[in-house]
Amino acid sequence: MGTATLEAPAVGTPVVRRRRKKYGGLNAWLFALPALAVYLIFLVYPALSSLWFSFTDWDGLSPTYNVVGLENYLQMPKDPVVIQAVINNIIWTIVTIFFPVVIGLALAMFLNGKVRGKPVLRLIFYTPCVLPLVAIASIWGWLYNPQYGAINSFLRLIGLDSLAQPWLGQDSTALAAVMVPAVWLRVGFPMLLYLAALQGINQDMYEAATVDGATKSQQFWHITMPSLKPAHYIVIALSLIDSFKVFDLIYAMTYGGPGTATQVMGTWMYFNVFQYYQAGYGTAIAVVITVVAIAVSIPYVRSQTKEHAV
Repeated sequence: MGTATLEAPAVGTPVVRRRRKKYGGLNAWLFALPALAVYLIFLVYPALSSLWFSFTDWDGLSPTYNVVGLENYLQMPKDPVVIQAVINNIIWTIVTIFFPVVIGLALAMFLNGKVRGKPVLRLIFYTPCVLPLVAIASIWGWLYNPQYGAINSFLRLIGLDSLAQPWLGQDSTALAAVMVPAVWLRVGFPMLLYLAALQGINQDMYEAATVDGATKSQQFWHITMPSLKPAHYIVIALSLIDSFKVFDLIYAMTYGGPGTATQVMGTWMYFNVFQYYQAGYGTAIAVVITVVAIAVSIPYVRSQTKEHAV
């Protein structure tokens, strides 16, 4: 009497495909689980906790607190420092996007031509981007020093003593003085992106335009600028997101002063949480900053998603 033998399902049969789909999906979840746990613990949970505390009057230290609903959010339009911080944020955003983008594009155009020592020049122009912000604040704080700083010393040396002043110590110049190093350190990023984009433009278009009699200016506006459109979008979107989160440089150079002249939303949030012990109000400001940053980043994310989908 013969014995029956069990044969494995052939590769490609529905049974094998179902098994692969089942265990393949399980393996994917197992590999993603550590990263997902880190994401939930260190990002999602703190974000939800901050959102909850923004509806309370918690002082940041006491184990008890009261739920106050939207009171913290309704208080912001009545807070004169918040109004000033928003205005400063807008000014900061405009200045620290416009000038780095324009200067970065100009440097990229320069380095894209026939220039000696391109690697060295790229390193020099990009170095400020990788310096610690505290170090940058210390360097420029020394330059702005009213007594022995290099800027005032130079002005006195050339006979312009009347222009020497406490740049970081007066309302009229403090914000502008902080924005100068902010522009300086942000130039390298758009420069590299634009340089990469310029090197990807088909040179045949320029040759054809030259044959047709187009000037350098016409080639720039009708060939270079349209070809840099994706780079423009990335540079401006990322710079805009970064500008809304400004904190380090202002805190290290002026501490939000003199008075409240250089306060931005980030520094005012910090003072409320860690100095004035109004954690509920401070986290409400943090939530507003987060919402604005997310709203600004949505068009950029959608554009990148569409680009990769195509």
